[in-house]
Amino acid sequence: MKRSFVFVPAILIALFLLNSFFVLKGKDAKKKPIKEVKSSKIANIVFKSTDGGQTWQDISERLPEKLQREGIQSDGFFANELGLYLRAGNEIYHSEPNSTTSLWTKEILPGRQRNIVPGKNGILAYNFRGQFLKKINGKSDWSPMYTNFQEQAVRLNRTIDWMYTKYKEKQVCSVFETAGGTVFIGSNGALFKSTNSGKTWKYVHVGGWVMKMVESNGVLLVTTTQGILRSTDDGENWDRVISEGCAGIAVERIDGGFAAIAYNRITQTNRIHISLDSGKTWNVIGEGLQPSWNSSFIKQIGGL
Repeated sequence: MKRSFVFVPAILIALFLLNSFFVLKGKDAKKKPIKEVKSSKIANIVFKSTDGGQTWQDISERLPEKLQREGIQSDGFFANELGLYLRAGNEIYHSEPNSTTSLWTKEILPGRQRNIVPGKNGILAYNFRGQFLKKINGKSDWSPMYTNFQEQAVRLNRTIDWMYTKYKEKQVCSVFETAGGTVFIGSNGALFKSTNSGKTWKYVHVGGWVMKMVESNGVLLVTTTQGILRSTDDGENWDRVISEGCAGIAVERIDGGFAAIAYNRITQTNRIHISLDSGKTWNVIGEGLQPSWNSSFIKQIGGL
């Protein structure tokens, strides 16, 4: 049976749901259910459908009140074959895809990492200073990762900016692990790549701040302040496929291709773009969306 999740955070400005279905493919490690309920009035945060989107069930109960007030940030949730993961402060909430109730399990992040992303075989958590933790699927412990990143990144890219001036470090904006195990870390004006699980890093020039990255059938797309870029050689070289005075806001895989949100500096609005040929060409299907940098995202779950 297919299940869908749609997110309705209070601060969300643009949410585009594309036939989103979630399909069960595996089981996560067992964790104790949440016993304490802060409020029985938490609502309208997460909805689930078990009939292809015809009807929806509010499964927000037992989520913390802070999500009701603050909403869900684009770097604070993801979904894969193991279920839906939401981050609230230093807590991660997990709902299994085959759950028939609004049951959530909770665990505490052991460090100050506040961004969560799926890894090849687990969950990665990180912060802007490049402090990384990883939890392998089926395990309970979080382990430090990429501990040598900052030392190598500063040596590879000597750009002097506020981050270097304050911390002598590179700012970490995004982390992505490909199906083949290549790891990319996006920074301010730089992209770093590792093909040996983070032992050594290589600097890849892309231009602009590097944010969200996705992959489909060997094609990589990344959002930057200069637009949407595309690579077909494991991130060695990049071509700009959406520019036109735009900055990339979000990009996601969808059935048959990719979807992206880009900010148009001329009209000062966000526009939704769709590609059905592996990111080679794009069509605009939505214009005039109110601009938002932190809370505009596209998400299709399953069916890929």
